[in-house]
This record gives sequence, C-alpha cells and structure tokens, in this order.
Amino acid sequence: MISQAMQDALNKQINEELYSAYVYASMANFFEHKSLKGFASWMRTQSEEELGHARRFVTYMNDRGGRVILDAVKAPRIDWESPLDVFENAYAHECHISACINDLSTMSINEKDHASHAFLEWFVTEQVEEESTADEIVQQLKLMEGAPGGLFLMDRELAQRATPKAPTPA
Repeated sequence: MISQAMQDALNKQINEELYSAYVYASMANFFEHKSLKGFASWMRTQSEEELGHARRFVTYMNDRGGRVILDAVKAPRIDWESPLDVFENAYAHECHISACINDLSTMSINEKDHASHAFLEWFVTEQVEEESTADEIVQQLKLMEGAPGGLFLMDRELAQRATPKAPTPA
C-alpha cells in the first residue's frame, strides 16, 4: 500500500504530466499556425509522450492500491515570439518537471518507499534525455539566428521524429 503523502504527491505529478501534454499540444498548434509542420509534428509527438508518462503514473498508482484523483489542468500559453522562444520555454518546462521528479524521488527515499523510488528512477533518467534534447534544439536555433534557411532545414529534420511506443507500465 502506498502512503497518503506519496499518493498525493503522485497525483500532483499526474497533473504535471497532463499539463505538459497541454503545453506541447499548444506549442504544436502555434507551429501549425506558423506553417512549420515539422516543428508542429515534433511537438505533437512530445505531447503524446507526456500523456504516456501520465498513464505510467496512473498505472503505478493503481498497482500500489492508491487512488488516482485527477485535477483540473490549467490552460497553457498559446503564443511565443519565435521558434527559439518556444524551445527555450520547452527547455525551462523540462527543467521544472525534472525538479518535480527529483522531489518525488527524495520523498520516496525519506519515506523508505523503495517501490516508488525504483519506479521513479525511470523518470529521473528520462528527464536527463528530455532536458538534453530541448537544450540541443535551443542551441541549434541560436546558431542559425539570422539564417532563415536553417529554420526550414530544421523543420524538415524535426518532422522525422518518430512517434514513441506506448510506455510499458511499471
């Protein structure tokens, strides 16, 4: 059985993951509106990945006998100044999610909840990849500032991102 405190914290993280999906869906819509279909495709895939993360948390909670309680998901931002601004915000968001996961991991250690700690290790590793990927795109966009042709090449490259397979429940 999972403690009430851990259950509450995991429910909060489920909301964070659902909000992440909203954030990336909004970013995809922004790029669609700007006719950057590859950027939009990349963000749609990211949104789906975040939904998978939420499902992974839900499955874990149910497996541990916890009660999943969904909360309202706040509306995400809808406008940005540029593709660079979008990805800088995506990177900042991933850093926020990493902090949330780290807090959960620390909580699981403090509560001596070894099952939750083991479950959360996948997310700790995942967040390293999430931050790295977003930062890499930020750095590339900064390098191509003033070279609009690079933006169109990057749009084609980002369109190649494959949709992730549904995560295996923990």
